Amino acid sequence: MLAEERQNMIVSMVNRNGSVLVKELSGQFEVTEDSIRKDLTLLQKKGLLRKTYGGAVKVRVNEQERYVSQRKGKNLEDKQTIARKALEIIKERDVLFLDISTANLELARALAESGRKVTVVTNMIDVMLTLAGESGVKLIFLGGTFSEGRDGFVGAMTNQEIKRFRFDEAFMGVVGVDLERNTVTTYAAEDATTKKTILECTSRAYMMLETRKFSIDGNYVYASVDDFTGAILEKGVDSMVQKQMKRYAIEWII
Repeated sequence: MLAEERQNMIVSMVNRNGSVLVKELSGQFEVTEDSIRKDLTLLQKKGLLRKTYGGAVKVRVNEQERYVSQRKGKNLEDKQTIARKALEIIKERDVLFLDISTANLELARALAESGRKVTVVTNMIDVMLTLAGESGVKLIFLGGTFSEGRDGFVGAMTNQEIKRFRFDEAFMGVVGVDLERNTVTTYAAEDATTKKTILECTSRAYMMLETRKFSIDGNYVYASVDDFTGAILEKGVDSMVQKQMKRYAIEWII
């Protein structure tokens, strides 16, 4: 096999799986680990992947999907799976915060169907509309500055209201998670400050985390991975991501 053909296959594997390991590639292609490292160095220079210790990962992207209308309906089954797992955490009479997240919209729908008696505090319009009138839910909606994504309220006024509460659980939307840099990101600065305030006011905080977001970046860091109690994923991840996850003493719900 020509080196160019091997490199093209490596890029395809990274894009499909999210990451690759030098040792595994060496065995698969029957070449030395040094040859694989040279391949990865060349591919990184071309911007086709990013080298890490022991392998490589998919190049991180910024999808710029700032509006809920852009994200609604996408990856719906994954979000519904995450919502079902989140529902298992919630107990009767818990006080919850559901922030601006299309996965949280699915959690709101799951809560409505469950009939569970809880208090839900939210700044997301669609969550409010989903839970309004549900007999099992005491609903508290927070105002403030209309968000850049036109999906809820954020900023100083919202943050002041949040600070009055102590939540049992908060379920948080994320744009991207970088396990190597220990960062959790969102798109807008005011949304970032509001999410940070929620984290400061909850006993247990969970990321609503589609696995594809391990290779996506937002524009503003609002937390470290280990600021959370846990992360709820729709499925398992490859061995390299698993290795990175083990660096953090949080609960990975898969």
